[in-house]
Amino acid sequence: MAITGCHGPSLGGGRMEALEEKEEEEQREEELMALEISDNLQAVETKVPVEEVCTPSDVPGFDWSSVDTSQLPPSYKTNSWKEEKLLQMADHFLQQYTHLCPDRKPLFLHPVNECGVEKFVSTTVRPTLLPYPELYHWDGCASFVSSYLTMEPLESPITPPSFLYSPTTILKHQRGNCFDFSVLLCSILIGAGYDAYCVQGYATHEMCTLDETLEMCPLLREPQEVPKDGMEKKSNKYRVKPRPDMQSMFELQQESKKAAETEAAQENKEKEEEKDTEVEKPKRDPLYGLRVHAWVLVLSGKRDVPETFFINPFTGNSHSTTDERFLGIESIWNHRNYWVNMQDCRNGCKELLFDLGDTVRWEIMLSGSNKPLQLLPRAEEKKKLPGRAMDNMGKEKEDMSFDMPASWVAQIQVSPREFETRCSRGENVVLYKKAKLENWAPYLNGDGLVKRLTIYTDLDCTEAVKVTEWFENREDMLEMREVNNQTQLTTDYFGPGHLFNLKAHTYTSLEPNTGCTMEFYHEARVDGLQKRVENANEMTEYFVGRDDFLHVRHTEFGKRGKIHLAGIGTDSSSRPIVQIRECFHRNLEKPADEDVAERIFLITEEMIHLTYHLKEKYITASKRDFFKGAESDRKGNKIMTPEMCITYQAGSSAKDKKLLHLYKLLQKLTEEEKQLKQQVQQSEAEVLKILVVRADEETDVKLSVSIYNTERNEMRRQQYEAMKDTTEDELPGLEDQEPDHLAPFLIQLGSREKMSKGQALRVRDDCLTDFKHRLINKVNIIQAHFEKVVEELQEKEQWFQENRTQLSTEQEEEFLARYSEMEFQIRVLALRLSREKQAAPQKYLVLEERLRKDPRLAEHLGHA
Repeated sequence: MAITGCHGPSLGGGRMEALEEKEEEEQREEELMALEISDNLQAVETKVPVEEVCTPSDVPGFDWSSVDTSQLPPSYKTNSWKEEKLLQMADHFLQQYTHLCPDRKPLFLHPVNECGVEKFVSTTVRPTLLPYPELYHWDGCASFVSSYLTMEPLESPITPPSFLYSPTTILKHQRGNCFDFSVLLCSILIGAGYDAYCVQGYATHEMCTLDETLEMCPLLREPQEVPKDGMEKKSNKYRVKPRPDMQSMFELQQESKKAAETEAAQENKEKEEEKDTEVEKPKRDPLYGLRVHAWVLVLSGKRDVPETFFINPFTGNSHSTTDERFLGIESIWNHRNYWVNMQDCRNGCKELLFDLGDTVRWEIMLSGSNKPLQLLPRAEEKKKLPGRAMDNMGKEKEDMSFDMPASWVAQIQVSPREFETRCSRGENVVLYKKAKLENWAPYLNGDGLVKRLTIYTDLDCTEAVKVTEWFENREDMLEMREVNNQTQLTTDYFGPGHLFNLKAHTYTSLEPNTGCTMEFYHEARVDGLQKRVENANEMTEYFVGRDDFLHVRHTEFGKRGKIHLAGIGTDSSSRPIVQIRECFHRNLEKPADEDVAERIFLITEEMIHLTYHLKEKYITASKRDFFKGAESDRKGNKIMTPEMCITYQAGSSAKDKKLLHLYKLLQKLTEEEKQLKQQVQQSEAEVLKILVVRADEETDVKLSVSIYNTERNEMRRQQYEAMKDTTEDELPGLEDQEPDHLAPFLIQLGSREKMSKGQALRVRDDCLTDFKHRLINKVNIIQAHFEKVVEELQEKEQWFQENRTQLSTEQEEEFLARYSEMEFQIRVLALRLSREKQAAPQKYLVLEERLRKDPRLAEHLGHA
């Protein structure tokens, strides 16, 4: 098949003199298969464009011949002499390659651009760093390209395209094939500092046609747990003997039974999944191994990339170089050179090595051009070749070197509105295995919806199980919503800043009395409320960080009665309180038998039950029950009798508390009970208020616009334009004014109407001297900073060499990251220092000329 053609013969093309009999038979079988494929290839090529290649029904067709090229720069329409020479070298390279490797397909070297002019593929790559923080990392670049462009299939799936348009044209029309995607993505990645390359090769049908219906949605994939190195401690024979195992054998047996049941259930589940997998397997592709695809290769080294990987430009996902869906590589290129793969691809890309400096595995086109940077040990980098060898290499470079011409493509630009809108028409739909992912541009939907993930039970995506939605720019701070169709539960997740400090809200309906769970940002609340769970009969509240150590409050209700709650505006139902139970954490400032762990107010039974914390080395806790008496004295105060309190003191021989102390405690608890009733009623009212506010927020959704977003914030834009007009009227020509370098020195003279020649010369000399000192000080500051960082780097390197054997893997990685950051800082400082030293004399001469032409000094300095 075609991918076996991108293998192994080197450009020497020699044959072995003798082969084993078994190998000859295998070779004959392969030749027969190749003959059969070649006989049917013409028929396949004529059928495929009609049957296999078709644009999606929701994507309108586009006629590339209608592209207006009249406004394009001259570099798009003509070739420079250097580009013409490069095309001649490419033709010569292709002739040699075809002669030495006749079984391989022609290389993708110089397709035609949108103006009908042949351009070498490396010059189509235009390294560009776009001014958006998201595009400073590879995943952001890949996500942008995959979502911004609309995929178009190749005219023939088994041959490369004859056209390769510029990235600017592709961005303008927001569509392209895999080669267009790859060139644009590679340009952005190289601009962001990555060692990226475009790849021409072969891939599976699903990858070439952007068919992800058998792939799991990336949002549903669980992150892999990375095992921590060095966690296992070395055994020590002088360690303390462990305690005997006191576990119950019965419990262990029960656990083993449960484990066996779980394992059996897991095996059954795996068998069912295997059956489903057999059904879900893709159909056999008659063009397997022949389908041409283009993607991006990112080599390790630059930008601290630890491992080489692929990027599929259609999806923006990263893949290992051993991924079975990549079936072979013909060639790769970047803005500096072009490499042909000479390695065997019978097993796909699994066994490929990406050392582009190895001329046996990778045939380079421009041998004298800059070679890719590789991750080499520091010791190897310091090795130097002998003097003669260096001289010989220099002579060869002079003879063989040919620098790649600059890219003919104009500067790649993406406006903020285009970057925000992303996909064409502002929406994008991707079908995955039992899932559908929909994306929208911000502000496109009135409710702020930007993403929706729908999970189905079947492959046909007919029965939805769960829907997750993501929102942006909402004033109610709603960020995500999950709807479970099986349980009919809806959960809303909020960012910080909601009116009621809501963090999450789970409900079946926004109507009262239907039950709900609310989570709050407890740091923003005075009462420290973290969570509230409410239904028709009870309400449970969870607290964090309270001074009274309260962490749970559980309230049980009876049947409802009608009352009017202030602040809601409608008659709302209030439930009579039957019981309130509160739980407290341990307060170490009190003795355990005086620190209440739980207290229960039985409202209907007029009883209070207290349970204290356990004392150390005790298995029972102290308890105290209070019964409210109905007897009272003449003044109306309750009378306390010994029968009204039952006390159990765990492990204490001390005498019981006096009746007066118990009476005061009962009075305190009675007062707290009244306060608790009010707090519970306030909690009920807050729940109803939140439900009303949430219903209003969903009915009338409001989106927030930043004051810096002048395109959408009309009021802010009008204010800015009015202020700008006012400033221009008050200070005409302010923008065109240059700084007055003489002003500080002219002030010292006092009257500037009459100036002698000596004063003019002194003013000029003072101004130039001051400017010279400022330039020198600036250079000295950068030099001092540079020396300080270099010295710090040397100290850290010395420390690392001394303590390297004692460092853990995490400490070593942290040091290497800091070391790389400091090296980058040194390079930046060295560059700034060099630029300042070069620019200082020019700045001085410019100022001197400006002073000579200044009308205030020209009279005296004209002949000076």
